[in-house]
Amino acid sequence: MSPRADRRRVDVPDLVARARDGESRAVARLISLVEDESPALREVMAALAPHTGRAQVIGITGAPGVGKSTSTNAVVAALRADGRRVGVLAVDPSSPFSGGALLGDRVRMGDHASDEGVYIRSMAARGHLGGLSWSTPQAMRVLDAAGFDVVLVETVGVGQSEVEVAGLADTTVVLLAPGMGDGIQAAKAGILEVGDVYVVNKADRDGAANVARDLRSMLALADRREGAWDPPILKTTAQTGEGVPEVVAALDEHRAWSASNGELVRRRERRARAEIEAIAVSALRSRWSQVGQRDELDELAAAVAAGDSDPYAAADRLLDADA
Repeated sequence: MSPRADRRRVDVPDLVARARDGESRAVARLISLVEDESPALREVMAALAPHTGRAQVIGITGAPGVGKSTSTNAVVAALRADGRRVGVLAVDPSSPFSGGALLGDRVRMGDHASDEGVYIRSMAARGHLGGLSWSTPQAMRVLDAAGFDVVLVETVGVGQSEVEVAGLADTTVVLLAPGMGDGIQAAKAGILEVGDVYVVNKADRDGAANVARDLRSMLALADRREGAWDPPILKTTAQTGEGVPEVVAALDEHRAWSASNGELVRRRERRARAEIEAIAVSALRSRWSQVGQRDELDELAAAVAAGDSDPYAAADRLLDADA
């Protein structure tokens, strides 16, 4: 637990109750407990579990410079106009010194700073290559349990590894923009394999129609099973809000489609499986960092490096010792 968190006793039932009543400070405190890996985290997650599974989780991804934060800001405005409460997790690159978020999306989304129906949190990726902090799934759980209708997860924009957001969201939005490289490069980045909705932002610029056309051509080549979702390609100018209502309509249409055929449940089960695995692996690493286990790991590493053992046998020994 961090020194700051350690100074205050955590009354989990009270904190969860206040978060469910819409108190932003309680929501912030719960997410801080997640990021700090607080000893109270197990109790927090147990208290939140009965209240989760209601929010629509939307991932927004794309290369740097396509206008993710501006687009997120515009989507939030459209959702709020529809009366929906919105939570935003903006995963920023991390400072190598403090581990804290650098870009500060809350500053860039200042339009909603005074709106009690919007909660925005910048989270540090802390070197995680998938563009998502390890704690993002649990922070999503906090916002879900706090009664937000929609949770938007905006990722860093780090190329090929950014496909991880597709495993986290009910619906994934892939943003592109003219002048950001040709469509073939986007395909190489892997993001064209994960989108449920494709958005060409900055549509008022030259080349937007070409980007949309290239997207359409590449998606037509995709091997899709019968009855699969056909991802729409939409054009927006996020700074003015043009085209954003159509994006929200597409998000709702995909949510309805995935709920009707079981895809929503399948995605959420995959997400839960990945979260369980991540927690289990983290627990194992924590145990291996303890003095006795660390010494054994060092001995096994030396044996493998010297050719006296192989890594699989060493791993088996380490796991047997931990059992």
